[in-house]
Amino acid sequence: MFPYVRNRRTRHTQQIRNLVSENNLTVNDLMMPVFIIEGEGKKEEIHSMPGYFRYSLDLLENEIKEAFSLGINAVNIYTKVPDHLKDNKGSEALNSDGLMQRAIRRIKEIEPQMLVFSDVALDPFSSFGHDGIVENNLILNDESVEILAEMALSHARAGADFIAPSDMMDGRIGAIREKLEENGFHHVGIMSYSAKYASSFYGPFRDALDSAPGFGDKKSYQMDFANAREAIREAELDVIEGADILMVKPGLPYLDILYRVKEHTQMPVAVYTVSGEYAMLKAAAEKGWIDHDKCMMETMFAFKRAGADIINTYFAKEVARILNG
Repeated sequence: MFPYVRNRRTRHTQQIRNLVSENNLTVNDLMMPVFIIEGEGKKEEIHSMPGYFRYSLDLLENEIKEAFSLGINAVNIYTKVPDHLKDNKGSEALNSDGLMQRAIRRIKEIEPQMLVFSDVALDPFSSFGHDGIVENNLILNDESVEILAEMALSHARAGADFIAPSDMMDGRIGAIREKLEENGFHHVGIMSYSAKYASSFYGPFRDALDSAPGFGDKKSYQMDFANAREAIREAELDVIEGADILMVKPGLPYLDILYRVKEHTQMPVAVYTVSGEYAMLKAAAEKGWIDHDKCMMETMFAFKRAGADIINTYFAKEVARILNG
């Protein structure tokens, strides 16, 4: 006898599948990373990230306007700093007329409604390529946090909507929130990289910004990929210290972490599809081994299914075009 309960009834046509779908993906879920470089007339493809580019400020307009026209309302910006401006304290990060500060102002000039999330970390500005001040091959936490808080303040003054600390120093969310409050930036939010793992999937990103560590690795401050409960502790502390949005990074290898953080905190949670994930999909598609667009969209829905409210992804424009039909 055939069963009375048949789950296939609600899979029979695309119309019924749409009707009972548990998760929905829209362009409102997307955030787009943007890499910015000094100079004029520069649009440099990143070798390990096919189809992705670094832009000089004068060429940002088309990129920002195109993204906004596709319905992408947020960008996460990173700058590639010339070597001669790097030092152990990341002094250039505090320059009110630095590349990051100018980029924030420029994006707001191009499209005032575009939300700007500015990266706060010392590695692009550090002569050692680490996210904090180095002393005797150790990364100093509290001294680094002081600089990160000043860096965040300079971004707020330039017009950033959200500060996005990616450094993983202890206590930096509280220090940044306090610095913003003391200076009247009550409306500027913080998207904390709460669970950022010491991952091998970051390789192409470090090519993009020339920010690979000059010695050792980042395992003394980024999380051990063997750990899950630790991510909850990190997220809880960030909420207490004043984070408005939590971030899990990388994405696909850490869907379990994304799910746990969302379920435990009930906060808005972002996920970052990192450069290695992007590069793998592009390379496999180029070989003809997978269908690029189908795998890309399946990945996006995996993030939504695991609990992501925001997807920070290099695929943002490609996904938006598909969603827009």
